[in-house]
Amino acid sequence: MELFSLAPYQGLSLAVAVSGGRDSVALLHYLHKNAEEAHILLSALTCSHGIRPSAEADVAFVEELCRAWGVPLTVFRADVPARAKQSGRNLEEEGRLFRRECYQTMLDGGADAVLTAHHRDDYAETVLFRLARGTSLQGLDVFPAQKGLLRPLLSVTRARIDEYIKENALPFREDETNADVALSRNRIRHEVLPALERAVLGAKENLVRFAERAVRDDAFLQALALREVRGEGEKRVSVDLPEPVFFRACLAAMKALGLTRDYTESNLKELQKLASAQAGRFTRLPCGITVYREGADLVFLPGRKDAEGADKAQELPFFLGRQEAFGGVLEVGEGDFGEDEADRGEAGEQPFLRGEPPFLRGEPSRTCGRVLYVDLAAVPEGAVWRTRREGDAFLPCNGRQKSLKKFLTEKKIPARVGRELPVLAEGSEVLCIAGVELSDRIKRTQETVRAGHITFTKS
Repeated sequence: MELFSLAPYQGLSLAVAVSGGRDSVALLHYLHKNAEEAHILLSALTCSHGIRPSAEADVAFVEELCRAWGVPLTVFRADVPARAKQSGRNLEEEGRLFRRECYQTMLDGGADAVLTAHHRDDYAETVLFRLARGTSLQGLDVFPAQKGLLRPLLSVTRARIDEYIKENALPFREDETNADVALSRNRIRHEVLPALERAVLGAKENLVRFAERAVRDDAFLQALALREVRGEGEKRVSVDLPEPVFFRACLAAMKALGLTRDYTESNLKELQKLASAQAGRFTRLPCGITVYREGADLVFLPGRKDAEGADKAQELPFFLGRQEAFGGVLEVGEGDFGEDEADRGEAGEQPFLRGEPPFLRGEPSRTCGRVLYVDLAAVPEGAVWRTRREGDAFLPCNGRQKSLKKFLTEKKIPARVGRELPVLAEGSEVLCIAGVELSDRIKRTQETVRAGHITFTKS
């Protein structure tokens, strides 16, 4: 009986993962029987997780089988329960990580690929199990492609494997937990899926084909979503995207900033609510990610708190020189910015004062706005650099005094930028918004005797 075509495996060094169960025994036997003709260099490995009482008996069985067939065997052992307790992961995840370590050791030792015995019925069972638990389309990729890991039996049914075992009179070990229908997966295998197959002929195969189509559809939507994630450092996602693309783009933005796990459906629902909220609203995600509604976008900021958290307590006395602070570099210098007088423009116009600062247009930029030209002698003793506070007032150059919040809103400065910008203040009077504007009180005039400049560059 031919289980699968050997053409893709000819001339390769293959390591078969063998548990001692019927599926892995059938796979090892089929490759062993045809190894010489297909020029396959065959070996085996077995992973003892230290979970079941019969684990060592299983290892002994595999050792005897491989010895009888002349197949080199590598045995890996680990106390997976102890590892899980130490790492905080569950047994299933810790066991999967242990097996991947074993497989990688075989690959590093010269194997071209490690082969596992997952088959067509495993595929159908896992699809049904995940659908019942409310998976996404991405979750239907139950056996994702992994470098160096192959599953040649995915096109072979359990019934066909049983026929092969019987035809070749092959011995195997039965995992005593496989018959325990108290376990959800076993109940699906022994009760639910057979009943479904009796009710709808071909149900198992249809589940697999549905999953295969779903994986292709999801890959297409993922590609669309990735094109909609913009920005370096911070990530932007338009709120006007179709829902399937919007959610995938949000997930891609989260993952790009390091949030690859520990997010929940409630996090995605929060993002959906934020997409309908007013500009300036924000929510926080795991890994310290903050997401703002800004214009027509959601803006994802990596691992830092907004000014109401981390920077609120930060205060620096007014200084001359450069300091790293407020998420960037703040510089106060004597004289004009730069040394090239030709760069100033006509009639003494200063560079960076022409046009709007880049961040006011929603464009990513390292330099946060304008170079501000200040009368250093007019800065009062005791003035400090800090971030915005409730009650702050500002008197812009050639303007009327208003609340700082209102001024920033009129300037169309996004709320999350306004919260983080360093301001120079005396009490509740703001004298300078770094990168944006000076107060009329400390601006440079014709009477200025001690001229200076202020710049702020985001990290």
